[in-house]
Amino acid sequence: MANSRKSSFDLTEHVADALSPLLPADSSILLGLSGGVDSVVLLHLLQQLSLRCSWRLSALHVHHGISPQADVWAVFCADLCALYGVSLQVEHVDIAPLRSLGIEAAARKLRHAALAQQQVDFVALAHHLDDQAETLLLQLLRGAGVRGASAMPAIKYRTNAPTLLRPLLNIPRSILLEYAQQHNLQWVEDESNADDTYPRNFLRHRILPLLEQRFPTYRKTLLRSAQHFAEATELLDQLAQQDADGAISNNCLDIKQLRVLGIVRGKNLLRYFLTAQGAAIPDSTRLQEMLRQLCNARQDAQVCIDWQGWQMRRYRDHAYTMPALPPPIDFTVTWHGEAEILLPPPHGVLHFRNTIGQGISVAKLQLGIAKIRSRRGGENIRVNAARPQRDLKNLLQEHGMLPWQRDLLPLLFCDTDLVCVPGIAIASTYQAQPDEAGVVVIWRADLNTE
Repeated sequence: MANSRKSSFDLTEHVADALSPLLPADSSILLGLSGGVDSVVLLHLLQQLSLRCSWRLSALHVHHGISPQADVWAVFCADLCALYGVSLQVEHVDIAPLRSLGIEAAARKLRHAALAQQQVDFVALAHHLDDQAETLLLQLLRGAGVRGASAMPAIKYRTNAPTLLRPLLNIPRSILLEYAQQHNLQWVEDESNADDTYPRNFLRHRILPLLEQRFPTYRKTLLRSAQHFAEATELLDQLAQQDADGAISNNCLDIKQLRVLGIVRGKNLLRYFLTAQGAAIPDSTRLQEMLRQLCNARQDAQVCIDWQGWQMRRYRDHAYTMPALPPPIDFTVTWHGEAEILLPPPHGVLHFRNTIGQGISVAKLQLGIAKIRSRRGGENIRVNAARPQRDLKNLLQEHGMLPWQRDLLPLLFCDTDLVCVPGIAIASTYQAQPDEAGVVVIWRADLNTE
């Protein structure tokens, strides 16, 4: 039912003022629609503004399947969007593989992943001032640094993903409820919002009402604090960019440069490096231990630090980070002349390109059985007929191949002869002569190994 109390605050114009400078005409904007009051209000607002501003509006509902009412919510969102003439996509996700993160965190991760994959210019989310206050407090209670305490940005530009917009972030939830009542909007209620065993709900139902009695303006005050933390984060990023000049190149970090920075600036540069690689940021204790191992380990130490599905490795005074590599496996695959062979993960792909006067002699290969095999240790190859055989291990070290890539490197044999180490060497007796049919072998490692 409509609320008899009319607010002088015009929420429609507030959102128009926030979004109009950012969204040119004909921009595509997608709303993350849960069916709750916040996103229903934002849908109502954006539907009006899209007609006025010539934006192409659509919506996405992520179906987590957690609640018994999940199907009902999806139907509600579909009916609501049909009423407004807004295209809706329902994305079904499986939370089971991420349950170790906790239900809330897993659902949030899957939801953001689904939104990031959409082919639109902008994604709009209905987070409001109360959400921001709760997020800041939760981050502080988890011991977050200044980046975590920045809470949620109103605008977030992302590489290879739509820009995130939160046009309601400085609006209290009470204003949204008032708007919904004035416009007779309908929405669904998530029964889990009443369960105060979840940390956010515990704050919302037990702590914040008490806080409001003593500090009525706590929402705006905490918003200011989050903005201060965001400014501090920007300064730290600028310092890290200065420190990265000369310390980070070709996706690796110079340990000598890292070592001279000291602990505090060193950790700041490490965070910057990990973020640039798309890696998860470890907690403060793990980050400091990572810094210690990288800077203090002996020169020949095989440093490998694992966290949250990622690895940090050190080689020749440089640090590299990558998604955690599965162990190499022992395999043998016969080559019958295919142009491409997909090897068992994580060993990548071999490509074979026919040439003249380059690569491996096709005629010599046909004298035996050509096989692709994993490294097993002790291999030798004679690259120059006038010189002795070379130990493969030493040859790979001379070429600067990273140790974890050496373990994954496939080798081409003809019967028992090591013929080709892709990208490194071809045995002298198998090298194609001028005007002779040859084949060049190209190895592409799995993305996780690069």
